[in-house]
Parts: sequence; structure tokens; C-alpha cells
Amino acid sequence: MEEKKISLVKSVLFTICSILVLDSFVSPAIIGISSITIWIITAVIFFIPYGLISAELGAAYPEDGGISGWVMHAFGEKAGVLVGWYYWINVGFWMPAVFVAFATWFSYAFAPAADMWVLAVLAVVMCWLMVWIGVRGIEISVTASAVAALLKVAVMLLFGIMGIIYGIKFGLANDFALESFIPTFDNTTQYIAVIVYNFLGFELIGAIGDKIKEPGKTIPRVTILAGVIIAALFIFGTFGILAAVPAAQVDTVDGFFYALQELCRVFGPAATPVFYVTMVATLLTLVSNMITWSLGANESFMAAKLNERSKFLAHRNQKYGTADNLYYIYGTVSSLLIILNFALSGDANDIFWTIFSFATLIFILSYLFMFPAALKLRLSDPDTPRPYRIPGGKFGITLCVVLTELGIAACVFFLFKDAGSGFPLWVLIIGTLLTTIAGWVLYKSGKKPAPRS
Repeated sequence: MEEKKISLVKSVLFTICSILVLDSFVSPAIIGISSITIWIITAVIFFIPYGLISAELGAAYPEDGGISGWVMHAFGEKAGVLVGWYYWINVGFWMPAVFVAFATWFSYAFAPAADMWVLAVLAVVMCWLMVWIGVRGIEISVTASAVAALLKVAVMLLFGIMGIIYGIKFGLANDFALESFIPTFDNTTQYIAVIVYNFLGFELIGAIGDKIKEPGKTIPRVTILAGVIIAALFIFGTFGILAAVPAAQVDTVDGFFYALQELCRVFGPAATPVFYVTMVATLLTLVSNMITWSLGANESFMAAKLNERSKFLAHRNQKYGTADNLYYIYGTVSSLLIILNFALSGDANDIFWTIFSFATLIFILSYLFMFPAALKLRLSDPDTPRPYRIPGGKFGITLCVVLTELGIAACVFFLFKDAGSGFPLWVLIIGTLLTTIAGWVLYKSGKKPAPRS
């Protein structure tokens, strides 16, 4: 029986669902009106070149695995394994932050008197719900991501539209004068990494490349269509937040909830039902974030053949054929991190930011390898058909690689530079070293996988 291929529409929706995240897009609004300028600048000098690179690599090398497969082609097994490990394990670190946000928002909306440990239990339960869905296979994951993508688009459009109406009815909460759009460096650098992080995920569709219908044509189209929609929605949604909430009052976790609550005032007597419907839709999208990213990260992990280094990691579910133990590891690691952080801190914003910052650092380290891999493969593997090429020949792809590599390097620098204002520097340093060592031990100690055919 021929495997059902993923269509262009579902591929676009999968990509939108992967990149357009609602749990962290609010944070940069703390900067103020200039955050809109930074979103636009980042979209031009980072997001567009990054999309072009992902389109060329995804169209030329559409095998499962995406980023780790591309790096392995370019730089060999060790680099591919390291990238596959970073890309995979970061989801286990990021998931607790997402479900801490889920539990916090749920509590604010539906159970304001809930005890702190009730929130911890809810966050753990949501981790295992994601595991349950992921084990059931790619079809349910892609379908869930398509539905969630539509919900995300609707929520972001609603934020922007409500922001316009709010400004007309009640006045703008921030000064939108021209000089307010000029970035300063007092608190900007801390959130540049968050903006770049919010733009990452184009390569995720490449992780399931051989399951896409006509990947050589589909992936470049996905990049263009999804990229335009995502960048516009992030900017429009940020405007909506700043229209209703003073920048000084925006919080990393609470900001989304209170911005939505304030914006819904434009509906008058209908404000409460609109708020609750939007909140439910938003909570569902948080689950979908982890469905898409766990799927793509598992494929990258297997492309690096890390799963073949032990029977436990290589195990496949008898009914669904999925790498179920990889999902179970996600559930276990995430649950432990949630419990540990709730035990150490009762502040959801601190918990979210500590976990999120560490997950961000581990995640973006993968891209330090991916972007140079694009240039290396263009030069060293000219015989591979490229249905899509970055315009401008060698200069065009070199420019894209330099811009994106500088963007990622700046993010790594700023994450370390600004450590201590919400998360301790030692967490980043020691955590990154231990994570890298754990991946290397897995690589060296397990049985050697079969060579690539």
C-alpha cells in the first residue's frame, strides 16, 4: 500500500504551527514599541535568508531527518550526531516551559484559586498527553498541527485587530511616536534571542521531507507562503499587545493572559465569552507546539542514527510503528524539570524564563552547523539536483549563510551576556556542558549503527 503523502496545504499549516508560537511571542514586547522595529529588522536580515537556506536544503535533500541529515552530509557523522542530539534534547527542555505556561494560563482563566502544586500536576499531565498523541503516529500529528495552525492564525489576527479597535476606543497604552520605534540597548539584547528563537523552525518540514508530496516543489513554496504569513502575524500581534498594555507591565508568562483580557474589552458585554473562547484555542495551540516539534526532533534524532545505539532508543511501538521510547523520555525529562522548578520557585514567570532560556541556548546551537552546511553542500556536492537554488549564485548563498550565522552567534552571546537578570549564568554554562557530554557519551558508548546505504 502506497504511503499517503502530505499536501502543500498541510505542509504550510505544519510549518506555521511549528514556527508561530504563542507562549513566547509576548516577551519581546517588554522592550516597548521598538520591539516592532526589531521584529521587522530580524525578519529581513535573518528570517528571509534562513527561509531561503531551508528551502534549498529541503528541496535538494528531502530525506527524513532534516537538519541533522544535512549537517551529516556536509561535515560528517560527529557533527551530524551532535546536531541531532541538541535538536532532540532541547524539546525535552522546552516542553516544561510550554506546559508551565499552559497550566498558568489555565489557572488564571478557569481556576484562579488553584494551589501551586495543582499547576505542577496539570503541566505534567499535559506532557504525557503530548506523548500519548505523538506515539500514535505522524498522520494524527500533522492533522493536529493543521488545526492548531488555523487557530494560531486566528488568535494573532484577533490580537492585531483588537489592538486597532482598542486604540480607537480607549487610546493606545504606549506612545507610538516615530522616535519610539528606534531601538535602544538598555534591555533590547536580552530579547533579541527570543525574537530569533520565535522565527526558527523552517527546517522542521524537512525532517519529514520524504513524506511530502513533490518535496522539490512543495518545500520552497511552503517557505515563501508560511514565511510571509508568520512574519506578518508576529508583527501584527505584537502591535496588538502594545496597543493595550504598557511595555513596563508585560511579563514573560502573564503578559499574554493580561493582554488578551485587556484587548477583549473592545467587545463590551461579549468580552468574557470572547476571552474564554480565545483562551481555550490558545491552550490547544500550546499542545500542538509540542506535537510538531517532538515529531520533527525525533526524526532528526533518528537521522543521526542515535536511536540505533541502544535497543531501548531503537524500540518501535508494535501498533503504530513510532519510536515510542523517545516520546517516553520526553515525558519523563519534562516531568522531572517541572517538579524540580516548582520545588525551587513558586513564581511561574521565573520558572518559565529559566527553562526557556536554557532550552533556547541548546536549540540554537544546532544552527551554528546548519547554515555553513548549506554552503559546503552547494560547493562540494554540485551533482545533487537542486529543484530550488538561492538566487545570486555563490554570492547569494554566501550572503545568506553569513547573515544567519551572525544572527545565531549574536543570540548565543546575548544569552550569556544577559544571564543573571532572570536566570543564573551557571545554569547555562554547566547545563550546556552536561548536555553536550551526555550526547557524546551516548554516541561513544552505544553500538555502532549500520552504515548509510
